[in-house]
Amino acid sequence: MTTAPVAPLLTETVRERAAYLASDHLPAYLYDLAELRAHAAAVRAALPERVELYYAAKANPEPEILTALAPYVDGFEVSSGGELAHVRKAVPNRPLAFGGPGKTPAEIAAGLDLRVARFHVESEYELRMLGHLAARLAPGRTVPVLLRINLPVPGAALEGSSLAMGGRPTPFGLDPAQADSAVRLLSDHPRLELRGIHAHLASGLDAAAQLAVAGEVVTFAVGLAARHGIALPEVNVGGGMNVDYADPGVRFDWTAYGEGLARLTAAHPDLLLRIEPGRALTAYCGWYATEVLDVRPSHGEEFAVLRGGTHHLRTPATKNHDQPCAVLPVDHWPHPWPRPAARQDHITLTGQLCTPKDVLARRVPSGGLRAGDRVVFALAGAYAWNISHHDFLMHPRPGFHFLGGA
Repeated sequence: MTTAPVAPLLTETVRERAAYLASDHLPAYLYDLAELRAHAAAVRAALPERVELYYAAKANPEPEILTALAPYVDGFEVSSGGELAHVRKAVPNRPLAFGGPGKTPAEIAAGLDLRVARFHVESEYELRMLGHLAARLAPGRTVPVLLRINLPVPGAALEGSSLAMGGRPTPFGLDPAQADSAVRLLSDHPRLELRGIHAHLASGLDAAAQLAVAGEVVTFAVGLAARHGIALPEVNVGGGMNVDYADPGVRFDWTAYGEGLARLTAAHPDLLLRIEPGRALTAYCGWYATEVLDVRPSHGEEFAVLRGGTHHLRTPATKNHDQPCAVLPVDHWPHPWPRPAARQDHITLTGQLCTPKDVLARRVPSGGLRAGDRVVFALAGAYAWNISHHDFLMHPRPGFHFLGGA
């Protein structure tokens, strides 16, 4: 049997564990924490002074992931009361920024109780609610606020985005027309302190597009501060750094991005920038390993049915792409019946769910793929297990293996 080279997709640690696991221990998520730490250290080294790095915990909130990242980040961004409690427990005493478009009074009260470092406020309603609760629950201290603004971005900066949260009508953040009234509301409240602006506008942008957006956000913040005669010392330009699922070898250019941010901070010497990557930090450290249950023809095509599926790894369904993968051949066949094998050049990889949408990758070079062979899907370290519909059909949950721990 011939297969595509494994090296570009799998670390040796992951390859060995994926080949070693017994069938009844599959599917399994494999996280290479040494790879994660090395990547996070490289990202941190590429960023200049006065640029803080927060990790968006929504991308992957596994405690082992958070702990591995903690030495390399300045804090963590959370977007719900559940994330707030979870991250505080996993990485105690680290700064937290509390975002999310629909905070409840109970969640804001929890944020006040845990003294989050920043509240990202997304509407005038939320601002009034925070002010009311702060006056009652945080007497004697000020609560730092960043106003999230849904800024219009001129030109083609967002055309290459895979997901837009701003720059167009969305439920995220204040409309720019409300920015001035929000500043006035904040200025009148004795318990709230306006620290700056937050604007996470899109995901899937390359370094040049990210820098263009960052420049627009800073320009808006400077203009807002000038109109009101105040200082806005912080600008959070969000995350959304591109991860290329079609070409896993291509990574976001952190060096160019860091150099561009250095120019931006040099032009504004009193400004602190903050970024909040999620997927671009952890996607590369996770893999989903499984095995082929059956290979079957259907109307001129071939399908391999795998253990697990999109109820474990939802990413290809949500992003409508083919998840990159590598095949690990298994020579042993323990059954008395014939071993199904692919006969065509390409094959579609599906899961066990009773829906035609349970597709992990289409038209993968088959290389004679057989039942019993292992398939390992790369770039599964972010928005994978934690966004999947785990209980549909009640299949067993995957195993979790954290490799290369400290």
